[in-house]
Amino acid sequence: MRVVAVIVNWNGGVDTLRCVESLLAQVPPLHAVVVVDHASTDGSCERVRRSCPRVEVLETGANLGYSGGNNRGAARARELGAEAFLVVNNDLTLESHCVRELVRALDADERLAAVGPRVLWRDDPTRIWAAGGVLNWRQNLSDLRGFGQLDADEYRRTLEVDYVPGCALLVRASALGGEELFDDLYFAYTEDVDLGRRLLRARFKSACIGSVRAWHAPSSSTGGGYNPRRKYMMAVNSVHFLRRWGGRREWLRFLAFDIATLPLALVDGFFRGRAKAVLAKALGLWHGLRGRRVSAETVKSGATALW
Repeated sequence: MRVVAVIVNWNGGVDTLRCVESLLAQVPPLHAVVVVDHASTDGSCERVRRSCPRVEVLETGANLGYSGGNNRGAARARELGAEAFLVVNNDLTLESHCVRELVRALDADERLAAVGPRVLWRDDPTRIWAAGGVLNWRQNLSDLRGFGQLDADEYRRTLEVDYVPGCALLVRASALGGEELFDDLYFAYTEDVDLGRRLLRARFKSACIGSVRAWHAPSSSTGGGYNPRRKYMMAVNSVHFLRRWGGRREWLRFLAFDIATLPLALVDGFFRGRAKAVLAKALGLWHGLRGRRVSAETVKSGATALW
């Protein structure tokens, strides 16, 4: 199976180079590696070109978001003859036989369309960042399976999941049926959950292949962890996702577990230094309900007093 890896870079620094090197070290080698750059100014593109001349750097000239950047890379991957797209965050590395085992899983089951490894925290590789994703229609709509738990045998098995987190995702190209990899509506965050639903609608499955590992330093491009821009984008996109996939019961669960708990979250945020992030989430929910979309302009530094 011809696999083309796609990495979106936006001022990714040494993380991007480290990620590229782990892809070039895959056994057997990947068909190609494409870095999609969003007008970086930190020299990361030049660093990749200098150190890894076999890697194609595709410059977009603007920040198209995670979805838009990966779609641009997937389009190029199709031109290169890709049978599967390997979507990888620039702050992620994979063990050398990871892609081989993911491909074996796809080859063994024609109804399996999306697979990913178990992902460990780079700063604490004894703990799980994600072993697949589970849709729960509560806070942020979904959970990362095993998040924060100690790595254990239960996460080292193959298991069907609702979606594969977009930080390390191998997708069978033919399963997309000519559609783009991600929906540009989401800009960043929730695009992988939406992909899982689209594949399920087309009667394909998603799975975590827990026997192989990757290591992740999450949310580095948006400042990491519980920060205002990240919470804003997730909130806007949660509403878009609900409009597309949710029914009355799902909306009620979201209202009860996410929106109704905002006042308590704000009080807690004041004591834990997270008040801006909670307010950004509330703003994102309001904007989502009004039909607004996330764009590079809305989340650039200084766009609001919250970031």
